[in-house]
Amino acid sequence: MTDVEQRFVQHFGEMGSRWGINRTVGQIYALLYLSDRPLNADEIAEHLGFSRSNVSMGLKELESWQLVRLQHQTGDRKEYYSTPDDVWAIFRTLAAEKRKREIDPTLSMLRETMMEAPGGAPQTHALQRIRAMHDLIELTSRWFDDVQRLDTRTLTQLMRLGSRVQRLLEAKNRIALVGGRRNTT
Repeated sequence: MTDVEQRFVQHFGEMGSRWGINRTVGQIYALLYLSDRPLNADEIAEHLGFSRSNVSMGLKELESWQLVRLQHQTGDRKEYYSTPDDVWAIFRTLAAEKRKREIDPTLSMLRETMMEAPGGAPQTHALQRIRAMHDLIELTSRWFDDVQRLDTRTLTQLMRLGSRVQRLLEAKNRIALVGGRRNTT
């Protein structure tokens, strides 16, 4: 590996724990992402200096996240792995998997909790707070669904708009306010 590739792989390993995966898994993913061809587990172990069993466990985790593709090569019984070429596809897969593993269970717990009848003022307050949390997460989940359906070109344009979206909404609100005043006079 070149120095640049090594720094990238090392960084992904360090960031792995912050993203909810271990160092080994992060480094395996980074190596596969940079590779110009699919790699088998032995090659991954050799490049990274990991045991074959560690690589196998890391690949299983990446498969469970749907972040690697398993491939076979003609005349070779080994399994080869690669990542999608499209970084937006990777982002969408990662976001969807994080939602399935983290957000959806939280929403389920919040819904179940809200179904309970309040038992006095303290619990009523707690249930109001739980409802507020639920409503926020539900709103952002619906927004996420809408964003996930956008094609890559449109999503890129939306993200490049940045704070200009806020200014557009502020202008719309000013126009609506002025229009509302005209209708009342």
